[in-house]
Amino acid sequence: MSSGIPLNVGIVRSAAGDAGAPLSSSAKRVLLAEPRGYCAGVDRAVETVEKALEKHGAPLYVRKEIVHNRHVVETLRDRGVIFVDDTEEVPEGALVVFSAHGVSPAVHESAAARNLHTIDATCPLVTKVHQEAKRFARDDFDILLIGHEGHEEVEGTAGEAPDHVQLVDGPDAVDSVTVRDENKVIWLSQTTLSVDETMETVNRLREKFPKLQDPPSDDICYATSNRQTAVKAMAPECDLVIVVGSRNSSNSVRLVEVALTAGARAAYLVDYAREVNTAWLEGIGTVGVTSGASVPEILVEGVLELLAEHGFGEVVPVTTANETLVFSLPRELRASRG
Repeated sequence: MSSGIPLNVGIVRSAAGDAGAPLSSSAKRVLLAEPRGYCAGVDRAVETVEKALEKHGAPLYVRKEIVHNRHVVETLRDRGVIFVDDTEEVPEGALVVFSAHGVSPAVHESAAARNLHTIDATCPLVTKVHQEAKRFARDDFDILLIGHEGHEEVEGTAGEAPDHVQLVDGPDAVDSVTVRDENKVIWLSQTTLSVDETMETVNRLREKFPKLQDPPSDDICYATSNRQTAVKAMAPECDLVIVVGSRNSSNSVRLVEVALTAGARAAYLVDYAREVNTAWLEGIGTVGVTSGASVPEILVEGVLELLAEHGFGEVVPVTTANETLVFSLPRELRASRG
């Protein structure tokens, strides 16, 4: 259940240059980032669970949170989904869904040992990074995986080649990295990181290992990058940015950081409109609103309604990309062709 406590994952910058007459209500506006919210991988994962419920009924087991969003998890739990941390918690022979963040081969082996029926909702873009890790491990590369320690996606990717992968958790971790052969080093990354911080880490790694190779294609997911770009575009105009998302959502937390770095005076992360502290709105002219890649639009609508109640009725879209990518469901749930 929600605690109802405001989630402040930002810092308030000094309001230098704010002297002057108070803002009139007519000066109030919302800049609404587009794209925002569900990415193709999250949409696929949530639909996977919904379709599995329809087909197999409750209870349905899901290993870890299907996506990192409190509202989505609580809604599915109310419908009969049981979220577990480990396959050992699933009754033998039962059905279990793997989350969008991916799992290691060891998890697949554990599920098979318990005769579990599995549906893999791993985002195809995460699967791509898994394939890269396996490929470069076969070629005996040292793989420097840029990501956050303990994140499920990182654990799954590292588990594909544990003897070859080293986690690099940000630029400050570079100094402790060692490799066997500086001619055979490649970096990969968690898909939900800050693009700018990731490149800062890569640049530090390349200073240390000049022959460091890049992944065959961008590992940071298109949706993560697009949402950060939209925030960068609107943040310089914003006195305040509200990011709708959960604290355990890496890409949502990154949006708060990106907003502050790009010029917003303050930025906060909230799960629900009720967590918006109306004191944040005092003396504010422009509020930016966006949401993480695992956030349903209904939560954004709730924030917009609250802002409208406080005089922020004008909503101006800030569009930096149009997303059309759709991923097909796991084969176990695809409609059979008649």
